[in-house]
Amino acid sequence: MNHKAYEGTFHGEPAVWLQHGPYEAAILPAVGGNLIAYRDIESGYRFLREPEADEMESFKENPGVHGIPVLFPPNRYEDGRFPWKGKTYQFPVNEEATGNHLHGFLHTTPWRVEEYGSTEAGSYVVVSVKVDEDHPVYAMLPHRFTFRLRYTLNQDGLSQHVLIRNEGDSDMPCLLAFHTAIMAPFAPGSTADDVVVRMTIGERWELNERMLPTGRFQPLTPDEEKLRGDGVSPYFAEMDNHYTAAQQNGRNRMELTDTRIGKTFVYDVGTSYKQWMVWNNKACGKFFCPEPQVNLVNAPNVDLPADEIGLFGLAPGEIWESTSRLYMKN
Repeated sequence: MNHKAYEGTFHGEPAVWLQHGPYEAAILPAVGGNLIAYRDIESGYRFLREPEADEMESFKENPGVHGIPVLFPPNRYEDGRFPWKGKTYQFPVNEEATGNHLHGFLHTTPWRVEEYGSTEAGSYVVVSVKVDEDHPVYAMLPHRFTFRLRYTLNQDGLSQHVLIRNEGDSDMPCLLAFHTAIMAPFAPGSTADDVVVRMTIGERWELNERMLPTGRFQPLTPDEEKLRGDGVSPYFAEMDNHYTAAQQNGRNRMELTDTRIGKTFVYDVGTSYKQWMVWNNKACGKFFCPEPQVNLVNAPNVDLPADEIGLFGLAPGEIWESTSRLYMKN
C-alpha cells in the first residue's frame, strides 16, 4: 500500500504531508496547527475548504475559515471578560461589531512538530503547543499546559486525537471547539443542489444582537427539524446558529451525502462535545462549518449550571482527551 509522511510545502507554507492508500492530508504547524487539506486523490474529492495559492496571505491573517482551526477558548466572550475561579481574565476585544473576544489564541499560534511517520497501519503527525510563563498566551490565560494533536490517516479515513494536560498548580478552564470547514459539494462535477446534510443537533440556543446566548431556547424551524432528521441542504438559510448536541445511536456526528454519486462523508466528533455551532457563510453554496464545541458560547458569563453548558476545568496534573474521525461511507 502507498503510504508515507514527509515535510513539504502547501502553497509555499511549510507543511507535513500524510499519504495512505487513496488519501492525503496536510497540516500547517506554523499556522495554528491547522489540518488544511484532506483529500481522496483517486476520486478527486476534497473534503476541507483549502485556500488557493493567491489566498494564502489573507488566510494567514485570518486562519479561521479553512481546514480545521483549533479554537481555544472557542467562540465569543462578552467584552473579552472571562471569569474563572474567583478571578477575571481579560481577552482582547477582536470583533468590533459585537464588542466581544472571538475564537481564542491557538488557531494563530505556531505549533511544534513532535514527530511524524508512516507504517502499513497509518501515516501520522503529532503537533503541540506548550504554554508557560514565557509564552505570549500566558499573559491572557495564565496557566501552564500542553495541547497536543495527533492526526492519523489510514484506510478508515482521518482520525484526530486531542490531549490537553494541565501542568500548572491551579485549575485551568478547558473550553474547546474546531471551526471545521467542510466542502459541500466535495466531489468534482457535483453542485450545492446535490448535497444533503444531517447533524445530531438538539435544541437551538437563542442569541442576542451581540451573538451571545440569552439562556433560552428557540423552536426549531421545519428545515432544522430536517437537519436532525432525514437531512436538508446545508444552505437552506443563512446560518450562524448555536445548538445543543443530541446523540443518535450513541454518536455525535455530521453526515454530508452527495445524492448524485451516492456517497456520504461522515464527521463523527465523539460524545465529549456537548454543543454545535453551524455557520454557512451566508448560505454561500460552497462550504459550511459544522463546529463541534465543548462549551456554550460565552459560558463563563452565563448563569446556568456548569455541567449543562460545558463549563469545566482541569485540576493540576489532569488530562482531557477526545478522538474524532472523518471518513467516507457508501
